[in-house]
Parts: sequence; C-alpha cells; structure tokens
Amino acid sequence: MGAEVSILGVFVAMTITIILIFRSINPPYAMMAGAIAGGLVGGLSLAATLKFMIGGAQLLTPAVLRILAAGVLVGVLIESGAANVIANTIVSKMGETRALLAITVSALVLTAVGVFIAAAVITVAPIALMIAKRTGVSRLSVLIAVVCGARAGNVMSPNPNTIAAAESFSIPLTSVMFAGIGLAIIGAGCTYFIAKKLNNKGSKVTKIKMEKTDEINQPSFLAAISGPLFAIFILSLQPLLNIEVDSLIALPAGGIFGAIIMRKTTDLKSFMTSGLQKMSGISILILATGTLAGIIVNSSLSSMIMSGLNAFDLPISFIAPLSGSFMALATASATSSAAISSNVFGEILLENGVSALAAATMINAGAIAFDHLPHGPLFHISRDSLFMEMKERLKALPYETLIGLVIVIASTIIYAGLL
Repeated sequence: MGAEVSILGVFVAMTITIILIFRSINPPYAMMAGAIAGGLVGGLSLAATLKFMIGGAQLLTPAVLRILAAGVLVGVLIESGAANVIANTIVSKMGETRALLAITVSALVLTAVGVFIAAAVITVAPIALMIAKRTGVSRLSVLIAVVCGARAGNVMSPNPNTIAAAESFSIPLTSVMFAGIGLAIIGAGCTYFIAKKLNNKGSKVTKIKMEKTDEINQPSFLAAISGPLFAIFILSLQPLLNIEVDSLIALPAGGIFGAIIMRKTTDLKSFMTSGLQKMSGISILILATGTLAGIIVNSSLSSMIMSGLNAFDLPISFIAPLSGSFMALATASATSSAAISSNVFGEILLENGVSALAAATMINAGAIAFDHLPHGPLFHISRDSLFMEMKERLKALPYETLIGLVIVIASTIIYAGLL
C-alpha cells in the first residue's frame, strides 16, 4: 500500500484553505496552499505531496475542458442580450402581482439553461429591484428570490458543478440535469414561500439605477432560448436514443446555433471571447480544487467515514449528500464541492451499490446548498447587485441555508432509497 495522508493532514488542509479564503486570498491559491500543508502535516514528503496534487488536478482535466467549451454558450447568452430577454419575458408574462414568484422563476430558468449562477444573479437583480420598487416588497425578500431561485436552477443546469459531477461518474450530463428537475421545483417552491413571508421584513427599495439597454437589437424570446434548447436536445440524444454527443460538443453547438437564430453570427467571435474569459476563472478554480482533492483522495478519510456510518447504522448512500454539503461549507463553491466530493467518494459509493446517477445527483444537491456563505463570491456579488448593507445581507443567511437544507434532504429522500 502506498503512502496515505492522515486525518490530521486532511483537517489541516481544509482548515488552512478556509482560513485563507476568509482572508480574501484567491481560492485557487488557498486550495493549493492547503493541499501542500495538509500533505506535509499528514505524513507525506514534499515530492509525494506534489505528486498527489498533480494527480488530483489531472483527474479533473476532462471536466475543465467541458467547462471551457460551455463558455461559448454562456458568452452568447449574456453578450447577445438573450439572458436579459429570457428574464424580462418571464417577469412580464407572470405579472407584478406574482412578483416574487416571477423573480424566482426567472433566476431559476437562467441558471437552468446554462448561465453561470453569478451572472444570473447580476442579470436578474436590476429587474428584481425595479419590481420591488413598484410593488413595495422588501429588499431581503427579493434577495432570497434571486439567489435561491438561481441556486434551485443550478441543481438541474449544464453549469460547471453539474458537469463536474456527471464527468466524475462517467454518466450523461442530461441524466444529472433531468434528475435535478424535481429538486429544483422543491427548492423554488420553498424559496417562494420564504420570500413571500419576508416581503415586509427589512428595508424597502425606494430608488434604483436604471441601465440603458439596446432594445432594437434585442432578440425575441424564442430566439434567445433557442441555443440552450438546442444544446439540451443534442445532449438528450444519448439517454433517449443511445446516440452519444459529449457536452464538449453539445454546449458550444448550442451557443453557435443560438447566435445563428438570433442573427448575431458576426458577433460570435466576441461572444466566444467573453465566454472564455468568464469560464477561465472557474477552470483555474477547478484545477486548484483537484490539488486539494488529490490529498483527500489519498487519505484515510473515506474509511473513517465508512466506520462512522456503520457505527450509527446509516446507509452508505448518505455519504453523497453529506460530502457535497461538507465541501460546500468549506469552500462556498458549488463547482469545487461537486468536483472534490465526486472524486473523493465516487468509487466507494459505486462499490457499495449506490447508482452513479443517484450519487451524482445527491452530491450536486449538497454542493449547491451552501455556496451562499460569506467566504464565497456569490455572497458578495448578490450583496453588491442588490445594494445591500452587510448587516442586512447577513440576515438572509439563515433563510438561504434552510432552503439549501430542504434541497439536500429532498435529494436524500428521493435518491438514497428512503422512499
């Protein structure tokens, strides 16, 4: 048996990573520093530590390629104005009388069709503030609707977290997306219920900054949604007809198809450049996540967790939602959490009879449950987008956490064989 990192090393790796992230060190550097410290404290030589880190990063290289490819679709959706059109259309069709539901659904749909969650929040926030000013609902309730609606959509999206989970278990991306639909509906329902309860709690929106948009060049709703629908159609060919089309091909194809339908092919080069820039940061984060995963994979953590589950007579399948949630608590990143948990615990889950689809879905649910915490970017992006004071933004955390827990519990009940 080769060298193994001790539990103390894993604890040190996670602790240093969390501390550095809280101190505003870039997460990729925080994870690499944590991995090095964890390996050395855990009993490895520097050479062995670096070997495990590189091996962990190599495991995630296929996911990185797919995430970079997804940048074509993301760039087209955001830069063409398609994302704005989708959000505005949903809100206008549902009406201001159902304002909070409309905001929740629009945020959900944007992430569900492939807009990265931070971009979805930035896109929906101005619309949400405008509605809040007109209807008198509180800023806190709007925040819950925007952020948690987007998180609900993320559990069924072709976004980096879902790509990482699907890739690690070698299953079609659409299988994990379809498995998350029920969880997304449950999450959205819980989000709307809580947002509605908070509609008079906290500050009101009295003034907003209006941004000028080029209405003339805005695509129609059907044209705006065409790219994501085409990508999902191509991805669906494998589970439906056993025709395998990898997301490495399907997602860029969706972006190109959307640009053609919207008659914006002359702008496709700039769309692709923008999308690549947006996804490059996530790709770097995933590679750095791999270095931390390499240390955890080569540790005794899995056997310790197995012993704990046996001691309490709990199903092995519980590893999936618990590991996804734990990693999300540590990193406040859905993508990092899904990648680490899938690679560290995937083999043990499959060996003990948990299906690949159930494991990937539960890990993905746990990963999106806690990416709203203050040491992650989503917390600060949403605070800035909705112009909230830090004190008021912190008040939303218990409600966001509750909604995340509901999604995780629902995934466990449905996919851990508890029904």
